[in-house]
Amino acid sequence: MRVELRRALLCAIKTWGRRVCVWLGPWVCVLLLVRPPGVLVTLGPPQIVVTSNPVVGVHTRLTDEVEPWKIQRSLTLVREMGSPWIVEYFPWAYIEPQRGVYHWEHADLVIEHARNQGLTIIARLGMVPAWARPNLAVQETTFTYLDPEHYADFAAFVAAFVARYAGRVEHVIIWNEPNLSFEWGFRPVDAEAYTALLREVYPAAHAVNPAVVVLGGALAPTLEPPGSPAGLNDLLYLEAMYAAGAAAYFDALAVHAYGLAFPPDMSPASDLINFRRTELLREIMVAYGDVDKKLYITEGGWNDHPRWTWAVRPAQRVQYSLDAYTLAHTHWPWCSAVALWMFRTPAPLRNYQDYYAFMTVDFRPRPIYQAVQAYTGNGR
Repeated sequence: MRVELRRALLCAIKTWGRRVCVWLGPWVCVLLLVRPPGVLVTLGPPQIVVTSNPVVGVHTRLTDEVEPWKIQRSLTLVREMGSPWIVEYFPWAYIEPQRGVYHWEHADLVIEHARNQGLTIIARLGMVPAWARPNLAVQETTFTYLDPEHYADFAAFVAAFVARYAGRVEHVIIWNEPNLSFEWGFRPVDAEAYTALLREVYPAAHAVNPAVVVLGGALAPTLEPPGSPAGLNDLLYLEAMYAAGAAAYFDALAVHAYGLAFPPDMSPASDLINFRRTELLREIMVAYGDVDKKLYITEGGWNDHPRWTWAVRPAQRVQYSLDAYTLAHTHWPWCSAVALWMFRTPAPLRNYQDYYAFMTVDFRPRPIYQAVQAYTGNGR
């Protein structure tokens, strides 16, 4: 359908252009029908990240960015901000739209530019292609629905990804926020089923690259009680994962740590969502003997929307974010990275999510960007 529409539009443009040629002359015709050249993008010399804090990170959103120069520009600005870590989403549905047919071009582009900027990539893997979901005539499902029959297909995709980018991408997140119904195909969440998914993926990934770090969890901070249709408390969900035997099938834990309206040094509590809730998840890891495993914050931070209930003022967001980076670096030796949400989106979302961004769509730095840049020693 998209191809047919595109052809129709091109035909209409060419026809219209010919008519203008008759009306206004050949020079206008030339201007209308000659496509301007694309922006030439070259890698340039390899870069390194200079930073005063090695855990500083940011969650980039290049999944739907189609222009190479914008991908390069985004990752250059991340490096210039002093962030060694990025989290980036590589959707299964985009890369393997047909079983066994891989489209690596966009992933290659993002990874090539990220590595050229000296960035360490944490790859988030998920999004189910249509062929790996039940027939829509039988059951209507979303792109977050993965049934056990297709766990092996997802494991094969993860293995293909890990093998292709061995030595370039050494961290992969398996799924996203499985303790939320929305992210589990609008079904009741199921820690045992997620553990079964890890059990399928983990050996497949390590078989092709023994050095890969498989991150489990990526749990959403929530207070939802058992039986809630929306999800399950992340602390309870992690306990259930361990009870199901998940410890043997992930190398590190991915955590989402949002501060809401609270400062990062506010004490944690089981009935409160704040940045230091991360410590409660860590306590569960320790209780189950996972003392040596690292923890990665792959989403988190504060929002400075002027009218959202859980937002803070821009100056507060700046201070809270810097304090969070410092807290993790100086007090959490078990935390390897703090990748705050989010660097930039290809287009405005036109909701409160825009106020998590470090950079505007047209590459204007927001105060948080400039503050982190100064904090890491890269200020100008």
